[in-house]
Amino acid sequence: MRIAYLDRTVHETDGGPKPNGGVSTLSKSIDLQGSVETGDKTTIASKDFGGLYSTKPLALIKPAGSDDVSRVIKAASRIPRMTVAARGNGHSINGQAMTNGGLVIDMRSTEENHFRLLNINGSFFIDVSGGALWENVLTRCVSRFGLAPRSWTDYLSLTVGGTLSNAGVSGQAFRYGPQISNVAELEIITGKGDIMVCSETRNPELFFGSLGGLGQFGIITRAMVKLQPAPDMVRWIRVVYTEFDEFTRDAEFLVSRDDGESFDYVEGFVFCNNDDPVNGWPSVPLDPVHGFNQGIIPQTGASVLYCLEVAFHYQKGDHPSTVDKAVAGLLKPLRFVEGLKSQVDLSYVEFLLRVKRAEEQAKANGIWDAPHPWLNLFISKSDIVDFDQTVFKKMVKDGIGGPMLIYPLMRSKWDNRTSVALPDSEIFYLVALLRFVSRGPSVEESVAQNREIVEWCIREGLDFKLYLPHYQSKEQWKRHFGNQWTRFVERKASFDPMAILAPGQNIFKRTHLS
Repeated sequence: MRIAYLDRTVHETDGGPKPNGGVSTLSKSIDLQGSVETGDKTTIASKDFGGLYSTKPLALIKPAGSDDVSRVIKAASRIPRMTVAARGNGHSINGQAMTNGGLVIDMRSTEENHFRLLNINGSFFIDVSGGALWENVLTRCVSRFGLAPRSWTDYLSLTVGGTLSNAGVSGQAFRYGPQISNVAELEIITGKGDIMVCSETRNPELFFGSLGGLGQFGIITRAMVKLQPAPDMVRWIRVVYTEFDEFTRDAEFLVSRDDGESFDYVEGFVFCNNDDPVNGWPSVPLDPVHGFNQGIIPQTGASVLYCLEVAFHYQKGDHPSTVDKAVAGLLKPLRFVEGLKSQVDLSYVEFLLRVKRAEEQAKANGIWDAPHPWLNLFISKSDIVDFDQTVFKKMVKDGIGGPMLIYPLMRSKWDNRTSVALPDSEIFYLVALLRFVSRGPSVEESVAQNREIVEWCIREGLDFKLYLPHYQSKEQWKRHFGNQWTRFVERKASFDPMAILAPGQNIFKRTHLS
């Protein structure tokens, strides 16, 4: 399909107005196998899950494959100040999948291009499209092969390319590392429009730069992901703590254990010591038949409490007593409040798709499309107690209208050659304040509180990094990357000197590099 002439005025962007002739030049220079949508059909690309920004693109490109993506980028590079953004499932928070007056490439149109099981020296991999949703990768791998990727995100309606451009973190990351630590090969379309296959030994700088590279080194169109045998069943357990030091002691103990000596999944969250249906006691029980017995909570319980969430994998053929004994042995050293344990048994696929059920309920209640001013942080173990004292126990003690996650990760499970910036300590915590504005503070109040938390972290000198970072100045980005800044910029310059890949608050606008 040849892109038809787009007869419209191109509005001003960050760098000034694009010449009207630029659109005509672009339109006449690309022969696509896919399609191009303009006008009202681009509405879906003018917003994202965060709901904090809205900006209209010039066109929404639905490529048929990598060649189409390459042609679009090459054509855009010939137009001054034209920008291109890749959009997966639109679950970005701060406009990272949007571009003002530029071209948005809808990667979901490429989902079926790649899905192939590979056996390389006895190890299994799935070769899959960057536009595929992880939930579909899961169900197809398990049903067809009895295999599954090793590391996940909590929410799986995200694209492969999207999460690999960030990191991909969930309760399995303490053992297998994030998703970016479980990739053997990528196909990347660079900012020059080159189609490049890369791995640890083939174009390694592009490979490691793109993993966690925030889309700034190119667009991931294909990934080869490590697989392992999938369990049949999961015992999902929640236990409650009143004291933060006991919660962190047990969480760190579990993630530091050797393989086979701990649970298969470890996360945690903070909840309010009250009956709030979203952030209070009712948010804890897994079994709806049995409510939360708040009478067991010691009188010393503070304004917030802590829940450790763990899971144990097993097979359908395992005898129930064997599973019970193994789980009891893993729980025995832990210091949670006796009587405040909740558990359910469900299939492995059901467990990994647990947030999908919450999404369906939120859509039915009309809150899924509300703004989501989320804040995600990596915080060093050395600073997590101070963070609890000031943020959890004071700033957000009344709840935020959504989950408040906190759980430890192991730095040694992350490859330091990737582009992700991490705290310095071996154990650090993911903290995620997942706000749903329709049932909490307003957007303005939420954004202001997020800013206050970050500014407090900076002022107090905490060893922390934003996860899913979004900054608008060179100095902020330099502080974020620290010693990695020079390497990060040099990598970018090597593959995209025109700096046309511009999702959201672009790191590499010309003015930022001057």
